[in-house]
This record gives sequence, C-alpha cells and structure tokens, in this order.
Amino acid sequence: MKVGFIGLGIMGKPMAKNLMKAGYELVVTTHKQETIDEFIALGAEGAANGAEVARKADVIITMLPNSPQVSEVCLGKGGIIETGTEKTVVIDMSSIDPTASRAIAAELAKKGIELLDCPVSGGEPKAIDGTLSVMCGGKKEVWDKYYDLLMAMAGSVVYVGPIGSGNVAKLANQMIVAANIGVVAEALTFAEKAGTDPELVYQAIRGGLAGSTVLDAKAPMMLAGNYKPGFRIDLHIKDLNNALNAAHAINMPVPMTAHMMEVMQELKNHGEGGNDHSDIVKYYERMSETSIVKR
Repeated sequence: MKVGFIGLGIMGKPMAKNLMKAGYELVVTTHKQETIDEFIALGAEGAANGAEVARKADVIITMLPNSPQVSEVCLGKGGIIETGTEKTVVIDMSSIDPTASRAIAAELAKKGIELLDCPVSGGEPKAIDGTLSVMCGGKKEVWDKYYDLLMAMAGSVVYVGPIGSGNVAKLANQMIVAANIGVVAEALTFAEKAGTDPELVYQAIRGGLAGSTVLDAKAPMMLAGNYKPGFRIDLHIKDLNNALNAAHAINMPVPMTAHMMEVMQELKNHGEGGNDHSDIVKYYERMSETSIVKR
C-alpha cells in the first residue's frame, strides 16, 4: 500500500515518520521543499501537489492547519480531486469544522472519492511516540479497512459515526481541554495569592477527584514557567473558533467555550499565541499581579 501524506508540520512530520517506521511506502508533499527533501532522503517519494500525490498513492492522509487548507488541497487547483478516482480514499487528520468535512466529502464523492475525517489529540509529544488518540467519522467499512494504518500513528483509534463525527469529537475534546487548563491555572494562581505553595497544592489534589491528564501535563509546565509549545495557543484558538461556529450552526450556546476563547485572545494580544496553551496561567497571573513560577 502506497500512502500519500500532505502536510508535514509539527504534527504531520512525526506522524509520517512513524508510518515509514511501520514499513509503509510514502509519497509526500508540503509547503517547505526542504522538508520534502528530508523525507526523500529517508526513502519517501516527493510530489509537487495533491494531484500528483493522488496519481501515485492508494490512500492519502492530510494533516493541515484548518478548513480552507483542506478544501484547497482536496478541491482546488492541483488538488486531489483532479486525479483521484473511485479507488482513492482521503483520510483527513486535520482538526477542522465538521460542516466543512461534510461539504468537502460531498464534492469528493462526485468523483467517487471517499473521505474519512480522523482528527487527533495528544499534541507533538504523542505524535512523536506514535500514541495519538484518533477519532474518526465516515463510512464504517472504509474505516475498518484503514484501521491498521491509523494505528501505526496512534495509541487508540475510535470510530465515532458518519462523516463529520470525528471533528465533532475533536472539538468536544478541545472544549474540555481548554476549560480544564483554564481552571487548573486559576486554582494554582488562587493558591499562590492565598499564601499556599501551589506546587504542594498540586501534589495534594492530583490523586483525588480533581486529578486529570490535563492537570498532570500542564501544572508542572505552569510551575516551571515552561511554555514551549506542544500545542500552541494559536491552534487552540482555531479549534475553539470552529467549535463556536459549529455550535452556533445548531443553535446551541457554549458559554464556557466562549469564555476560554476570550482568555486565549487576551494571550494572543500579548504576543503569546505561539506559546503552549499552558500559558493560560499568565492570564490569571496578570489579573492577580502574582506568579506561580518557582524561583
């Protein structure tokens, strides 16, 4: 099976490398020629655009920033739709608006091209070690066929429902993560302001009901003042914007998501959009005029 891979950024590059480690033959393209050259040196085949990838590959994975880029790669000039056939399957692992997934799938279907929407959770560290969580939408029989391919990059791969369902699940994940990081930052800043060591508070509560993956991943980063991105504020803003758009399309209020969007916009306005989303603690530190970072 020859696998096309389009989009070799922070997440896509390690995901594609894990496929190669698993023995898959790759044809790749991305916006940086030096990255294509890096993969050619590893044994992959390079391509100029999505149309060339579709001519050469049996299945195509896309890992792109947002809905417009996925639409362009699939449907635009030089896109997959130009050369794809009824044998072509596209697995979009980008995190985009589920309404866009459904619209792109409908256009691809006119040429018999199948689309799965399979966004991921776990950030760069899990992309590197191949333990991403993947949530998938599309036809179950298509998902079944490519389950093993997806597992070469993941720790879990779950079928959620028809096309768009994968991105609904991903947006739900991002809504929960944003609110969870926000309240961790708020609680630790509260502890510092109240005169109690926030690191000891973290150790005291992590084994109880307040304990969570987010708490254990982000509290140590906040306490160390380490905001090196595993998942950037700018990308979380993108996801929350998609969540707000999708929620408003079905007339559902999402006030906690809206609040966290405003918090992240404040961080972006301070030039912190490129930082990890653990940087949310700075919002609370500015408001409280204190810092939880260990000196």
